Amino acid sequence: MAFPFLEAVIGFMILMYNFETYLDLRQHAALKLPTLPRTLEGVISQEKFEKSRAYCLERSNFHFVHDFVTLLMDTAILFYRILPWFWKKSGDFVVLAGLNAENEIRHTLSFLAGVMIWEQITDLPFSLYSTFVIEARHGFNKQTIWLFLKDMLKEMCLSVILAPPIVSAIIVIVQNGGAYLVIYLWTFMLVLSFVMMTIYPTLIAPLFNKFTPLPEGQLREKIEKFASSLKFPLKKLFVVDGSIRSSHSNAYMYGFFKNKRIVLYDTLIQQCKNDEEIVAVLAHELGHWKLNHSVYLFISRQIRTLLHFGGYALLRNSSSLFQSFGFDTQPVIIGLIIFQYTITPIQYLVNFARNLVSRAFEFQADAFAKKLGYASSLRASLVRLQEENLSAMNTDPWYSAYHYSHPPLVERLAAIGETDKKAD
Repeated sequence: MAFPFLEAVIGFMILMYNFETYLDLRQHAALKLPTLPRTLEGVISQEKFEKSRAYCLERSNFHFVHDFVTLLMDTAILFYRILPWFWKKSGDFVVLAGLNAENEIRHTLSFLAGVMIWEQITDLPFSLYSTFVIEARHGFNKQTIWLFLKDMLKEMCLSVILAPPIVSAIIVIVQNGGAYLVIYLWTFMLVLSFVMMTIYPTLIAPLFNKFTPLPEGQLREKIEKFASSLKFPLKKLFVVDGSIRSSHSNAYMYGFFKNKRIVLYDTLIQQCKNDEEIVAVLAHELGHWKLNHSVYLFISRQIRTLLHFGGYALLRNSSSLFQSFGFDTQPVIIGLIIFQYTITPIQYLVNFARNLVSRAFEFQADAFAKKLGYASSLRASLVRLQEENLSAMNTDPWYSAYHYSHPPLVERLAAIGETDKKAD
């Protein structure tokens, strides 16, 4: 008797949904607490706490609905064998277009086009509600409906341009990889990641946001001087107009080897009280670079990719696996999708481990900034960004341990040192 792969996948999906819903309920209860954690009393204003509480509770309620609907749809797609039906219909569409459906690349691109349209349709109501109701109600949304639709169309156009050559290459590699399939797939994905890291900031990101050099002045001088003191090879320093969509703030760096760039969100500059707070945020970010966190993460990602393709290579010729999901043929893209379903239990464990490592790195980056003398400014910036972004003040320890890639504010302030009391 063949192993019931499909039933096992659906059963695990429901099991994990129940487990994560339990954690969500614990977090929801924490968000409803009417008082600040003792550590944040006198640090976070009561007004900001009430706003944060209302925002997080509304996001939590939305999350419950979204997750439940997603589970229903995913379960129905698997249980009622929608995937094999859709694969057949996409082949029929290729024939209607006057093309050869026996060509797996054309059949696959037709299938993926249908999947993209389906995902856009089903996700659109949630995206619209999240952006134009919840985010707008709490003062975060800055974009118009026209900008929202333009972004969506741009993303779809990019998918139409980028997906066909990538998908075609993967199919050709799998069909001809032989004994070295895993190495070929891993090499292709490695090269692709470098290509995307190169073209994304220079060609793709500017399609959605405007990147302008940080104007000459005191802030620029301080950042350049600080980067120079760490021997950080800063080549360009940009400000991005994140405020056209949201008042949430951020900062990041990118680039290879001796060609590093720093990007500041304009909202970060607006929200920080002074230049020292902005430099403190960058001290944390450059701490990740100085401590080689990106190198460790890159190596671990490559190991995961190798193991992933190794598992796929072992299972891709299992006819019972395809038959369990309702397929009587074994297309490459379907094999990848089914394999992703079957390794879901391992993915949960990997994500949990990755969050543990990420939180450890965040503490280390904070300690790095503190060692450079930015403890006070870093504390102030963390508190200010927590307030301005209306992030959760009360967090359930089980929920944060499972979900958070960054430690809660209370834990970060405790690790940095004693907090300064905010003047009334």
